[in-house]
Amino acid sequence: MQQLGGEESLVPQPRGSLPKAGAIGLAIMVMTAILVLEPESFFRHVAAAILILTVGPSLHGVFLLIEECLHHATTRYRGGRLGQMVTACVGVYTLLGVGLAALLFGLTEPQPWRDQWSMVVLACGLYPLLRTLGVLGPSEVEVSEICEERKMNVAHGLAWSFHLGYLNLVLPRLEGSIAEFRASHTAGPFETRGSRKLLILLPLNANIAQKLEDEDTNIRFYDNLPNTEINRAGVRGRVYKHSVYSLLDENRQAHHCVVEYATPLLTLYKMSQESSAGFGERDRREQVLLFYRTLQDILDRSLECRNRYRLILLNDEHEDDPHFLSKAILKNLDQQEKEEFYVLPVNPQPEVDHPLIPPATIRIDDMHQIEPMSSVPSLMISHDMPHTLREPDILSQYGGTGLRR
Repeated sequence: MQQLGGEESLVPQPRGSLPKAGAIGLAIMVMTAILVLEPESFFRHVAAAILILTVGPSLHGVFLLIEECLHHATTRYRGGRLGQMVTACVGVYTLLGVGLAALLFGLTEPQPWRDQWSMVVLACGLYPLLRTLGVLGPSEVEVSEICEERKMNVAHGLAWSFHLGYLNLVLPRLEGSIAEFRASHTAGPFETRGSRKLLILLPLNANIAQKLEDEDTNIRFYDNLPNTEINRAGVRGRVYKHSVYSLLDENRQAHHCVVEYATPLLTLYKMSQESSAGFGERDRREQVLLFYRTLQDILDRSLECRNRYRLILLNDEHEDDPHFLSKAILKNLDQQEKEEFYVLPVNPQPEVDHPLIPPATIRIDDMHQIEPMSSVPSLMISHDMPHTLREPDILSQYGGTGLRR
């Protein structure tokens, strides 16, 4: 395994709207051609085509509705809500298509419909059969797109569970645990800011070792961070812990960081080993990539977890490098350090030698001597007795009338 140079080369992006745009363009072209060639029969042809394409799915939905009403009304629809069952079996857009076809038939003049009706009846008889046999069923791409859009993949559930059940609880407390750890160790671990984040490893093959040192001899267990105890789901003081590892670079210099594998990937790996799960190696790889993309999106939107983690996607296509894992982690740490930079303040004020005088200690006698304030505040205490505006010398000096109580 090696660290990816760019995750975008492997992580699938959400599918776009190119098929919809192509379908709309083709429909416009065909309807325009019919309108130009046979304008008097335009509505009749469109109505017949829509009816052929919608009546068949409607009849198939009726068969599904009968099954749901007889066997699943109580268990799946909480007592048999007919509206929900009709919508689930037939679909709103299918019913709207049938209504549109009926409307177009009403706009056309009465003409012999023998040829069109025969095609409609034949389509109604063949569509449910072809749909049941899977000929007209959705393709794998369509099923995958539906699952991704509706967040129905295994990866979506695992990513949300990993976030809400673990990361969202421990990441806000990670900085305090590291500070406590540094205070109790004199060796000075966590020298860099990047090493103070939780590094989460995600191998594409989902094969996770129980100990990192078993994967790479340049990785050594250093110590555990102080335990984090949280009351969770009825368990008082449930313990969450993180392990600190020491990584040796090419110069045999040690670098410390908190690193661990993404635990939900073990579930994906075990599922691919069970024949009853119907989860092959190809499905596992796809779900790992979706898990990475989903978890990254979730954490990017989480204020509690922001800047406290780092996801490292590992490719399983390596050239038998015995130190691939340590190189991947060290490369990521180095990349984080390069991303850290200091931003200078906008229009910084130059420092002056005179300290800032609090308003309560300013004497009116010295108002003409006050110079620009210093950028470094300090306290000046006057030992003179305060004057009031009612004294004649003050009023005459400034030409004021004074304040009356």
